[in-house]
Amino acid sequence: MSDQNSTAPGSSTPVVETSHAAALDAPIVLEKVIVRSPKFPIVFGVFALLGLLAAFVFPRTGTTRIGLSDSKDAIQLDPIPIDSQPFVAVVAVLLALLAIAAALFVARSATARIPLGLTVAFAVLFVIAFLVWAVHDGLLPFTGLLVGALGVSTPLIFGALGGVLSERVGVVNVAIEGQLLFGAFAAALIGVYTGNAAAALIGAAVAGMLVSFVLAAFSIKYLVDQVIVGVVLNVLVTGLTTFLAGVIDVDTIPRTARFGVVPIPLLSEIPVLGPLLFRHSLIVYFMYIAVFAVWFGLNKTRWGLRLRAVGEHPKAADTVGINVGRTRFWNVSLAGAIAGIGGAYLALDAIGLFSKEMTNGAGFIALAAVIFGRWDPVRAVLAALLFGFATSLQNSLSAAGVTDVPKEFLLMLPYLITVLAVAGLVGQVRGPAAAGKPYIKS
Repeated sequence: MSDQNSTAPGSSTPVVETSHAAALDAPIVLEKVIVRSPKFPIVFGVFALLGLLAAFVFPRTGTTRIGLSDSKDAIQLDPIPIDSQPFVAVVAVLLALLAIAAALFVARSATARIPLGLTVAFAVLFVIAFLVWAVHDGLLPFTGLLVGALGVSTPLIFGALGGVLSERVGVVNVAIEGQLLFGAFAAALIGVYTGNAAAALIGAAVAGMLVSFVLAAFSIKYLVDQVIVGVVLNVLVTGLTTFLAGVIDVDTIPRTARFGVVPIPLLSEIPVLGPLLFRHSLIVYFMYIAVFAVWFGLNKTRWGLRLRAVGEHPKAADTVGINVGRTRFWNVSLAGAIAGIGGAYLALDAIGLFSKEMTNGAGFIALAAVIFGRWDPVRAVLAALLFGFATSLQNSLSAAGVTDVPKEFLLMLPYLITVLAVAGLVGQVRGPAAAGKPYIKS
């Protein structure tokens, strides 16, 4: 349609009729709102200030030796000596510069997001400076610190993977704590009476699945609030395992069957990386496979596409023929089985027996890792490793004979980091759109 000129009645002024097609062809420009939050620069500034105080107000003299090898390494590396006070001072200044850079970046950047590399560099520098300052005149077994972090993180990673699967399909899984605990109880019980670690591992997966069955049935079939069901299940499993442990008298039974350490030839002898990645039990190696399988399945397969569709827009998924209820039910059950294996690690590897409430809040930390990782399996695993590192840091500093840092502070460190990470750094994030919302087919 072309523009046409006409004359208005009673006037000699031509009137131009603009083409409707031209108006429709004009591009639609959406206004982009950039929210600049000072949260990260403030957090960076607080930790940089702590570094400056440690370096110049409360300086520590002496030489910190960083141990990189143990007796089983084929190549023995000498400890790295670090002069504590100058090192901490230099790192504190770097932290202050990074905090200033973060503030300038947020103020001037078009995206208002601090690069991940800057955050990682800041965190690594602060942790190293804190370790050197805390030990200041002793030996820090750095490899042991990392190995301990992976060991503590293993049940958290299994719980986080289960949480990601459950929530991406649309069911909020607050019952991770109960799934871990029931899995640990089943693994210990079966391991004691059968002497077979493999059977105990399968029993732990089944136990975690049973807890998920209840969660799925009440939240999907009977439309009960998912958070309430999860909380009730945690209390129920805690009470049930405590009662059964008292009836069986777990303190008098022998240790359960355990998976032994299976070092991978040659790779396990590499300094640092060998004991960190290739000198573990079969459950840890299975964890490596599970992380890859969940990531690949969610992002690269038809199963993952259906799962994500049900968690984001169940009505649209139902329209194309996906059974929403069945998809949610079986994937929540799978999530419980994965979390149950995390409980088996506690009973079959980490401790070797069952004790009352032995998970000690690991399920809630795993749930925090899911949120901190923004419902992505890889990011959730990294968050679980962060929380596990905090726990291992507490143990390593105690083993190194650090007495200047209060013991109570070290005990609360993992939970403090969890709160700071979720409430202080994550802020407002959007989970799966249909998570926590029951689906009623119209």
